[in-house]
Amino acid sequence: MSDDEDVAPAVKKSRVFYGSLEDKERERLSSEMMSSAMAGSDAVKAGIEAGNINISSGETLEMEERVSERQQEALAEFERRRRARQITVSTDDAEVKAGLRALGEPITLFGEGPADRRERLRSVLSVVGPDALKKSRKDEERAKRSQDECQQTWYHEGSTSLRDARLWLAKYSLPRAMRRLEAARAQRDVSEATRTIRQQELHKSLRNLNNFCSQIGDDRPISFCHFSPDSKMLATASWSGLCKLWSVPDCHLIRTLRGHNTNVGAIVFRPKAGIYLDQSDVSLASCAADGSVKLWNLDSDEPVADIEGHSERVSRVSWHPSGRFLGTTCYDNSWRLWDLEVREEVLHQEGHSKGVHDLSFHQDGSLAATGGLDAFGRVWDLRTGRCVVFLEGHLREIYSLHFSPNGHRWSLPSPWLDTTENTCWT
Repeated sequence: MSDDEDVAPAVKKSRVFYGSLEDKERERLSSEMMSSAMAGSDAVKAGIEAGNINISSGETLEMEERVSERQQEALAEFERRRRARQITVSTDDAEVKAGLRALGEPITLFGEGPADRRERLRSVLSVVGPDALKKSRKDEERAKRSQDECQQTWYHEGSTSLRDARLWLAKYSLPRAMRRLEAARAQRDVSEATRTIRQQELHKSLRNLNNFCSQIGDDRPISFCHFSPDSKMLATASWSGLCKLWSVPDCHLIRTLRGHNTNVGAIVFRPKAGIYLDQSDVSLASCAADGSVKLWNLDSDEPVADIEGHSERVSRVSWHPSGRFLGTTCYDNSWRLWDLEVREEVLHQEGHSKGVHDLSFHQDGSLAATGGLDAFGRVWDLRTGRCVVFLEGHLREIYSLHFSPNGHRWSLPSPWLDTTENTCWT
């Protein structure tokens, strides 16, 4: 070994500084900042002199408001996402689509899957609120409930006079129904050839019918006309408020009935008027748009009595086959039955969701059919008060209905001119 290898390496001694270096470091930084500021100011001055830097004269831009607006938007978005994570959405895709439909959103988008659709529903609910879907469902249930109520029949507790009237109607209608059924059985026993000959003779006589005469009834539209039971008179009602009696067949004016102040909806003869009734007896009834109903005889041009109680338009009046009761239809969604012997209203029947326009009594006197603006027809049993038949199928209002003379059919013409809507029910 050499002598150099025997010598140990020298140990470097570390320096230890006592005290703080803050003052020296602060002096160093301040000197550097001053030098950089001087250099920067010289550069800015040079740029201004060269025209590369433009300094405005005191114009400032407030950045705090814009920063706060962005912060608020960001916070609102975070809050919306937080609410969205807390909203529970059904995993059933059908329910998700129903929820989107209820909120007025498209049920599906192009390329959207069930999971994406579920997230979209959650996002919509986070904006409109989770109660919006419950509210829309409640509105749907309320609308469905109101629609069901439109088809529901309501009954009211009747008075003693109504009970007496129902008993009287039962005693009146049952014998007539028996006679009608006996006549129908006798007609059924007639041979087919005989029925065909009778039908051909009837068609032949109908083909020979022609216009015998024509008459101008009023300067306003004629709203209704009705022949007397003896076929010797014709009563007409007009929008002018006048009702007129005409002789048949020469169409001479017999009398002008003055009493209404507005459009007259209908005027009808009482059964057996002009045959068994005296001239001074009540022979006609009329109604008008102001809710007035008036009774007339054949001796005077002024009404003999008024029927009060309607608050809205009365569109039709109809006599019961017995002549004792008078039915009225009103646009307050009800129809009424008046007993002229006791001179009071015995029945105020509801059941239609809109105004009732027409009323027809069965020839036996046991049933009454009503139709109105709700496009539904109802057949009522006058002896029990029940709605025995509910007629649906029309798309628009029912303005007229009538029982067939055979007693087991009734017709409900549609307001359209399409003959396919002239429905005959059995």
